[in-house]
Amino acid sequence: MRKSSSALPAILIGLASALFFTMTYVLNRSMAAAGGHWAWSAALRYFIMWPLLTVLVGLHGGWPSLWAELKRHPLQWLLWGGVGFGVFYVFLALSAEYGPSWLIAGSFQLTVLAGPLLSPFIYTDERRRIPLKALAVGSLIVLGVLILQLGHFQLAMPASAWLALLFVLIAAFTYPLGNRKLMLHLERQGVLLDASQRVLGMTLGSLPLWLCVATYGYVQAGWPSESQVLQSAGVAVSAGVIATTLFFRATHMMANNPNGLAAVEATQSTELLFALLLGVLFLGEHWPSAFSLAGAVLIIVGMVLYSRISAPSELEARAFEPEG
Repeated sequence: MRKSSSALPAILIGLASALFFTMTYVLNRSMAAAGGHWAWSAALRYFIMWPLLTVLVGLHGGWPSLWAELKRHPLQWLLWGGVGFGVFYVFLALSAEYGPSWLIAGSFQLTVLAGPLLSPFIYTDERRRIPLKALAVGSLIVLGVLILQLGHFQLAMPASAWLALLFVLIAAFTYPLGNRKLMLHLERQGVLLDASQRVLGMTLGSLPLWLCVATYGYVQAGWPSESQVLQSAGVAVSAGVIATTLFFRATHMMANNPNGLAAVEATQSTELLFALLLGVLFLGEHWPSAFSLAGAVLIIVGMVLYSRISAPSELEARAFEPEG
């Protein structure tokens, strides 16, 4: 009982982080529905995060050690920042063109499978093993995503829906790929950087890609509207700064409590519920059908089970990844 009580504050912080993370899906969908070009929705987030994180890291004296690491290994940061933040968010922003926020939020939960499936291609030690129980539970999440999608499209998914699902799938895999490869690089170099330093470093590494994306957005649609800039700032602050800080705080509180860490990890499944409520209330999105709701329940159950059965090493690998 004592452990459960001590975990409650961390769980509440985890729930708050999930709420702020959800703003990514809701605001991206809002910008897409208003005609904002996806390229600006994606690039503006990281352009705005850059100075905010620079100030945040500077306030606790983390800039010198990060800058030294960036100068030593610039290609690693450019490559994995470009993959983990750049490619990931390009496709997540693109997917907002094709469906309501809750559909994208639910589908992105496929990322819980991505980590284990990528492990044999990332690690050379015991972490390369794929936990079979986790894989089985992950399959439940995949089934939930398919039911969620089929229910939304009334059992007949058009080509555009499959394309959107492909975009989300690419985002779900490139996010942990970039993050884990970067963390593995730091591990091999014996470099210790905290969460905000890693997020800032990967943001800086992704900037060349964002300059290209923004140029494409300008050629296609001109400058972004004031509303799109403000909503992108909302994503940058809520998901990129507040949610990340809260989530790392919660996982740090439970670093020596595997059950507590699993509970904090499970709070991220509520992103789907938050996206559903916010989308319906503020964007006027249609309430999902009973068939889609069944898929949503499967996803949430799968997320909770996954967090409970994952080995502590796997939980730590996922919990201490910076959120994009």
